[in-house]
Amino acid sequence: MNTGSIIGPAMSGLVIGYWGQEYTYLINAVSFLAVITALISMGPVLQETKAVGNLASALTDIREGIRYILRQQIILSSMILDFFATFFSSANTLLPYVARDILHVNEVAYGWLASAQSIGAVTAGVILSQFTNIRRQGRLLLGSVTVFGLAIILFGFGYRAGPQAIIAGISAGYILTFLALILVGAGDSVSTILRNTIRQLQTSDNMRGRMTSINQIFFQGGPQLGEVEAGIVAQVFSVPAAIVSGGVGCILGVIWISRKWPQLRNYNGDEPILAGATAE
Repeated sequence: MNTGSIIGPAMSGLVIGYWGQEYTYLINAVSFLAVITALISMGPVLQETKAVGNLASALTDIREGIRYILRQQIILSSMILDFFATFFSSANTLLPYVARDILHVNEVAYGWLASAQSIGAVTAGVILSQFTNIRRQGRLLLGSVTVFGLAIILFGFGYRAGPQAIIAGISAGYILTFLALILVGAGDSVSTILRNTIRQLQTSDNMRGRMTSINQIFFQGGPQLGEVEAGIVAQVFSVPAAIVSGGVGCILGVIWISRKWPQLRNYNGDEPILAGATAE
């Protein structure tokens, strides 16, 4: 997924620069033929079915899932950490403005900026995959989100490195911004891997579906609300102020969660996997 996120934006910059923006939508539409072909090739998939309950039973299941998560402090704190990280650090929303009006780069250079986070994510994912039996996962998780927030702050200040060209016409501000976005992607990748692993292992089988559903509220809601927050702060103050304040907010969130839920900070990774737990 992240490899595609590297190639796609980089190619889109070339397409916009040489053919026009409308062709990016055309190529994107045609690319879905591969997805449709893959779905057709799967054929019928056997799956276990269960009689659909009424609305009352569905609401009961939802309440049980919420109560279960509220009692599992590690799961709850990791979800809130996820929300804070995405809410305060929605750098992608303001990236086009930074590229055009602050760094003054063309479409191709913007495409590479859009790929930078995925480059960091792939690099961090490959490195992390080489380790087994990772311990002190809680501290590593909090540390990766802290790096994520610091990189967002660096992204907000990157343009101050100056507009002078230092390599093949590329400015110092552009290079620093590009490196900051790589760090953003790396920190996000490590934290995402650890958060997902912790939640899956610490959730009993009968609650995993409901846990995942509730987690999607945090995972999807954070970035969407964060984009609104970033736009408002940028309008009232400035784009760099919106980016930097988001990074600071992310770090403050890490500090608060670390103190509020020491269970997450002290999570090692070799704790017994929960099994058979119920939402009483």
